[in-house]
Amino acid sequence: MRRLWLIFAQAVTIAVAALFVVQTLKPEWLDQRTRMAFQAPANIVALKEAPATSETSRPASFADAASRAVPSVVHVFTTQEIRSSRHPLASDPFWRHFFGDREGMRTQRRSGLGSGVVVSPEGYILTNFHVVEAADEIEVASNDGRKFKATVVGADPESDLAVLQVSVDAKLPAITFAPADSLRVGDVVLAVGNPFGVGQTVTSGIVSALGRSHLGINTFENFIQTDAAINPGNSGGALTDGNGNLVGINTAIYSQNGGSMGIGFAIPVSLARNVMEQIIRTGSVTRGWIGVEVQEITPELAESFGLPSVEGALIAGVMRGSPADKAGIHPGDVLLAIDGKKVKDAENMLELVAALRPGDAGAFAVRRDGKEIELRATIGKRPKPPRD
Repeated sequence: MRRLWLIFAQAVTIAVAALFVVQTLKPEWLDQRTRMAFQAPANIVALKEAPATSETSRPASFADAASRAVPSVVHVFTTQEIRSSRHPLASDPFWRHFFGDREGMRTQRRSGLGSGVVVSPEGYILTNFHVVEAADEIEVASNDGRKFKATVVGADPESDLAVLQVSVDAKLPAITFAPADSLRVGDVVLAVGNPFGVGQTVTSGIVSALGRSHLGINTFENFIQTDAAINPGNSGGALTDGNGNLVGINTAIYSQNGGSMGIGFAIPVSLARNVMEQIIRTGSVTRGWIGVEVQEITPELAESFGLPSVEGALIAGVMRGSPADKAGIHPGDVLLAIDGKKVKDAENMLELVAALRPGDAGAFAVRRDGKEIELRATIGKRPKPPRD
């Protein structure tokens, strides 16, 4: 038995050696079936395998949109002289003997940074008012590293927008505006700016909501909400659609730690364009005004006043001699509509009045003592907000 086993083992060894020599030196001697026996085994289960990546099969990219928008977004650097509190030694008699009282005040320069969007070949740049507020010097840097001195053409604190201008010789490329009201919830958007001063950055997200208001950020609010990462330094930068067209100006974030938490707000291009054009044309923004103080109608107020709903704006006060006073609007009236446009709430009433042209006559539908009446008022010019 032992001898038979040795003969079998030697025969197998010789056969394997011969097969190896033939496979190496004369593989064509083996038929197709024999060669397949020595190849890698097939997949155990059927799998879907992607073909080799080609130019036409690459995943969706926003590189083209970014390349169109990025050159039109600039970095905005500001400096401001601050007169700080009195020097700690200012009250010392010895100090006052030699330096007097005036030397007790110290001055220092504070710097800030933000972003801006080139909107015209004439060198006009749209940014946020809070980016350039009270700045003594403003410098903008283009994406290719060039730097230019900028001046403030005009600003609108109530919408937090400002327009800067650099020399036409700068030849900065202007961004393309998207059509007004073209944005939808769920659309992809890109945020372009200079967050934390790290340099030009592009982030992506979607439109989370439109028409956000009652946030207490600006007087006039109609924000685009997005989850695209917006951080300090992005203010005044561009929010674009998936084609690189401007849809908004990045303005604010909701944050508990100073960084992005997925809730950012941008001023829609329709509002930004209107403000920008007024500033370029006249240097300021003109809005309508009637001189009333309004209050939100809560369910409790609606019940106590016997109102059918909480829609409208409750007139809490009327300035003496104002257009509303002359028109016969009284405290306690509920403003229902302005020139046929329904008043949803107090903030909406403010926007409707602001959109009216000073000097024109407006129709105001009010509810008084359970009856609806219509009054006409000549619209006045909204006064500038007081400086803090």
